[in-house]
Amino acid sequence: MKIGVIGGSGLEKADVLRNASEKEVETPYGKPSSPLLLGSREGKNVVILSRHGKRHQFPPTAVNNRANIWALKQEGCTHILATTAVGSLRKDIKRGDVVVLDQFIDFTRHRKITFHDLFEGGMVHTAMPTPFDEHLRNALIAASRELGFDTHETGTVVTIEGPRFSTKAEAKMFRMWEADVINMSIAPEAILANELGIPYAVVALSTDYDCLFDDVPPVTWEEVLKVFAENVEKKLKRVFDSIE
Repeated sequence: MKIGVIGGSGLEKADVLRNASEKEVETPYGKPSSPLLLGSREGKNVVILSRHGKRHQFPPTAVNNRANIWALKQEGCTHILATTAVGSLRKDIKRGDVVVLDQFIDFTRHRKITFHDLFEGGMVHTAMPTPFDEHLRNALIAASRELGFDTHETGTVVTIEGPRFSTKAEAKMFRMWEADVINMSIAPEAILANELGIPYAVVALSTDYDCLFDDVPPVTWEEVLKVFAENVEKKLKRVFDSIE
């Protein structure tokens, strides 16, 4: 097993891996967002890719998701685990809670979300009723529970275009659609990983309540960064380390 990890905000530092080395790669879809960080952790071969670049220079719409997913496949990754910050659309999903996503709603508008720009070899319509791999999801749930974290075993994420946050009307609409959390990254990655047949799962960290609730201050980027950074080592890395 070789695990590709898509994340950032602390997961991309060289000291998280043993025998770490960086590798610049090219793909048929251009360069990925960052060099690949190769090494091992807890006895597992790991390849880390920073979704938004090492300096967080790529806003969500500019992330080359096709190159990112292809680069991990090209490097021989058999599974992909992703981390993401999410805004909660439910009061019971609190700041700092772990959510193991099982469904998405794609509300992006400007992303490249297929490898099949032309049907040169015949039509391809990828079935995606359960877009997140159940084996990986169960492993993430078990690891998070074993570590004692407040864990939500299912969750529907709505992925918006960004980089702006939602209006209150949009947040209410997403909740009416039965979305549990919101972010700007996951749906395109999940779609592309599924097209290539790579098992993909996400550990999401709730950092805010978007702007849905009148009695909670609306989300700010500073608050998202603060909560996410505080939980990278405490929760996200430890969940990954516990996966067999």
